[in-house]
Amino acid sequence: MKKKHVAVLMGGFSSERPVSLSSGTACADALEAEGYRVTRVDVDRDIARVLGELKPDVAFNALHGPYGEDGTIQGVLEFQAIPYTHSGVLASALAMDKDLAKILARAVGIPVAPSRIVNRFEIGDVHPMDPPYVVKPVNEGSSFGVVIVHEGQSHPPQILGSAEWGYGERVMVERYVHGREFTCAVMGERALGVSEIMPVGHSFYDYDSKYAPGGSKHECPAKISPNIYQKIETISVTAHRALGCRGVTRSDFRYDDRFSEEGELIWLEINTQPGMTPTSLVPEIAAAAGIGFGELLSWMVEDASCSR
Repeated sequence: MKKKHVAVLMGGFSSERPVSLSSGTACADALEAEGYRVTRVDVDRDIARVLGELKPDVAFNALHGPYGEDGTIQGVLEFQAIPYTHSGVLASALAMDKDLAKILARAVGIPVAPSRIVNRFEIGDVHPMDPPYVVKPVNEGSSFGVVIVHEGQSHPPQILGSAEWGYGERVMVERYVHGREFTCAVMGERALGVSEIMPVGHSFYDYDSKYAPGGSKHECPAKISPNIYQKIETISVTAHRALGCRGVTRSDFRYDDRFSEEGELIWLEINTQPGMTPTSLVPEIAAAAGIGFGELLSWMVEDASCSR
């Protein structure tokens, strides 16, 4: 049987454009190897016209960041009745807004760190929270704009009030959680496994440690107690369901076991458009679960839909 025509949407015009191009290229190559007819689409503001002319059977959404991850492109695809991969309009918008996502997560019993939303210009020279804390844009991914304020730091980060800041006016100030970093992939409503992320030469899992070769080491499956491993998987599926996600998602966690064997496990966020670059976590976790890259992408294409 002739396989579907898949438009792989990549690039776009957010700060995560380079990541999206890398993800999209890897996905397009793999889908072609699986026998799909693939059209690579570098998304611009004329995307509705382009899709109207292409008339693909499925849109594979490899966009990251604003416009591609926040419900915007999903709305365009809904209007054009083109089945698409990953989460729908509402789930994408909710997950992209870190504050709303945490409110929903807390409502279903998921442990989250105390936080508050402030305008970046309101912070000035007074700490908005006792250090250590993290300042992060409300609607960005790939760790863009994330700043850690350590204990003993005399004032908030000055970059927040400067013209160089390009990540919006609203920022989340969140208690910093010490410890190890874990992530869990969910496919449909099934947890695929947990990986530990260990940045190499970086203080935290920032943009370079995520995407530069050798920027981080991943232990997959994570070497952690079965109890915590299972708890991470359970919370990840719960978050996926609570926000109404579909397709593939990835939840990120911090785990502080300095003071007790059980430790403190904190859910940070859910990614509805997890990276699909050569160094990305979801393909690695899927492979450890016995699901090859091509098989994973084929499942996503066949799972694509509208109004769901």
